[in-house]
This record gives sequence, structure tokens and C-alpha cells, in this order.
Amino acid sequence: MAIIETEAALHEAHRDNHTHRDVNGGWLRPAVFGAMDGLVSNLALMTGVAGGAVSHQTIVLSGLAGLAAGAFSMAAGEYTSVASQRELVEAELAVERRELRKHPEDEEAELAALYEARGVDADLARAVAAQLSRDPELALEIHAREELGIDPGDLPSPLVAAVSSFGSFALGALLPVLPYLLGATALWPAVLLALLGLFLCGAVVAKVTARSWWFSGLRQLALGGAAAGVTYALGSFFETAVG
Repeated sequence: MAIIETEAALHEAHRDNHTHRDVNGGWLRPAVFGAMDGLVSNLALMTGVAGGAVSHQTIVLSGLAGLAAGAFSMAAGEYTSVASQRELVEAELAVERRELRKHPEDEEAELAALYEARGVDADLARAVAAQLSRDPELALEIHAREELGIDPGDLPSPLVAAVSSFGSFALGALLPVLPYLLGATALWPAVLLALLGLFLCGAVVAKVTARSWWFSGLRQLALGGAAAGVTYALGSFFETAVG
């Protein structure tokens, strides 16, 4: 009895712990990319403008313009990219569906050959292929997974990608502008808040990807800080050259 209870507990522990993260990237990739891009690009834009020794009103206006332009650009780009990818996949699925309808025996043999190539005995491979091919939609799903490496029922959504990109970019781009909107007149509060945001974003991403939180956070901090430093130096150089 103790052995049975122990085995049951082991099975239950395996079931509870054997979970996986969402790796399809339907929302995670555009959200993460959007937030990082919003932080880095708007911070770099504002520091570049600030390097030209302009008024803080000009810096705020540049930051708000960068937020709006970048958010709409990211959303449009993500929507177009994901929609094009989805349309390509759907076209390939249509080809496979047509082949299953016109040449079911050949497609069944092809599926059996795939299983044989993976080490399944020939008789068993043919039996499995025959059973799976009875349902046309199931056969389409299996062929799509085996031949195209996609799941027809889990295609990325262009709208989800666009909304995720827009919202995350706008949120990231808002951080460098926020101190100015709250009354700051110097650049350093915006830089500190943006760099803190970069570190926190990197740390949060590490929780999803199972990377070290401090390494991921410091990496984003270093990249964003380098971009801000370079653009500030360029702004100062251009201000001197033009002036």
C-alpha cells in the first residue's frame, strides 16, 4: 500500500511540475521587444536632443512625439509581419488539405514513412498512419506538425501582436518622459528612471526565460545606458558644429 501511495505521489508531483512556458511568442516577443525598444529609443532620442542644449519643453515634446510615432510604427510593423506569416502558413495548409483530399493514399503512405524514419516498426507505422488518416482534420494537423513544424490551431494573432507592441512600447517610452510631466526640469531624473526601468524589464524577462535576473537586468541597463550616452555625445557634437 505504501508503495502504491508513493508511486501516486510521484506521478502527481511529475504532473504538477512538468509544465512548460509559452514559447510560441504570440504575445511575449512583441511585448518584450516593444518595451525594451520604447525605453531605449525614447531615452536615446531625449538624451540626444538634450545634448543639443535645448529647453526642457523641447525635450518633452521630442519624447512625446517619439512615444506616439514609435508605438504606432511598432504596432503597424508587428501586425503586417505576423499577418504575412499567418497568411503564408494558411496557404501551405491549404496546399496540404488539397493533397489530402486528392491523394489520400499517398499522404497516408507519406505519414507512415515519416514514422518509420523515426524508428517505428513498418507495420505499426502503417497502422498508426491509417488510423490517424480516418479524420481529415486530424490528418491535416498531423501532417502540418510533421512536415511544416506548425500547429494549425495555435497560429499567432496579428491583432494580439499589434496591441502588445503598441502598449508595451508606449509604456516603455513613457518612463523617460514621466519625470518631465511631473515637473522635473533636468535630464538626470529621466535618465535614472529609464535605466531603472531597463534593469527591471531585463529582470522580469529573466523570470520568463529562466535566465539569471541580475545578468539580464544589467545587460539591458548597459545597452540602454550606452545608447543614451552615445546619442547625448552626438547631440552635443552637432550642437557645437551647428552653433
